[in-house]
Amino acid sequence: MGFRRIQEIPGPEEVRDMIPVSGALKQIKAERDREIRAIFERKNDRFLLVIGPCSAHEEDAVCEYVTRLARLQEAVEDRVVIVPRIYTNKPRTTGEGYKGMGHQPDPRKAPNIVEGLKAIRRMQVRALQESHLTAADEMLYPYNIPYMEDVLSYHAVGARSVENQQHRLTASGLDVPVGMKNPTGGDLAVMLNAIYAAQRPHVFGYKGWEVSTDGNPFAHAILRGAVDLSGRSVPNYHYEGLIRIADLYRERSVANPTILVDTNHNNSNKQHNEQPRIGMEVMQSRRNSDLLREMVRGLMVESYLEGGAQGVDGNVYGQSITDPCLGWEASETFVKQLAERI
Repeated sequence: MGFRRIQEIPGPEEVRDMIPVSGALKQIKAERDREIRAIFERKNDRFLLVIGPCSAHEEDAVCEYVTRLARLQEAVEDRVVIVPRIYTNKPRTTGEGYKGMGHQPDPRKAPNIVEGLKAIRRMQVRALQESHLTAADEMLYPYNIPYMEDVLSYHAVGARSVENQQHRLTASGLDVPVGMKNPTGGDLAVMLNAIYAAQRPHVFGYKGWEVSTDGNPFAHAILRGAVDLSGRSVPNYHYEGLIRIADLYRERSVANPTILVDTNHNNSNKQHNEQPRIGMEVMQSRRNSDLLREMVRGLMVESYLEGGAQGVDGNVYGQSITDPCLGWEASETFVKQLAERI
């Protein structure tokens, strides 16, 4: 076989012991989990906003950004629940390029998975300590979940992973919301099948054990747009498209049918400054439809301290090294306008 052992990876318990979470932070997470789940259960009418950089590559900048989000959360707390997007693994379409802090704690150096796991846990714990906001991360590698499950309140399964059985089965064992994105080709049945599968109980192999799960009633849809056969972006956030998706969703026997709209990626054609406009259009659609007001309960936004993006070798503090993001001033204005529309 073509595998070469580099170093042994420590288990989740060892890494969690190295970088522990205090009792006070555990209580904060438990309360945040209840607060976020209540949105999906229709016990809380506040709007969910998952917002943050495309990929989190620099601890200091990420923690400064999340601390700003905490102050913004106080300003909109009656209407919006903010979940920082702290994505530590980056899917690559061709397999090339920066794969996230979990792979490369220093994006200019060679991959180091062991140090990457420590780095992402250290950053997530610090961000929680400084902001008291539990975060979201992408479930790119399901086997990483035990390293982070005590600090995260939301997981997203990306467009390239949503048809993968291990992702669906792992999601079925989590007790926090898991968003299933539509695949890059736009097939809604794939996304809806993923939600159905994640909400069902399963028996499967996980981390060296045969395990059983009860199903996750908080698995839900994330609409991120699609790419047609000619490579053009096809948005799926417009009113008619949302109604069609909501109708298809209602035909499925699933709990808590909920849609989040991703305002970037193919919905914006990666034009990051279009995100506020897209978000406002979604809010107007909710006003025009009781069905959408009931089902569309959040947005996902790519945002950072500095707008735009730079290369991996760039030196701009707080600017994305992957997809371009909305800058802080525009993000703050957008969130406050969003709160006024709820």
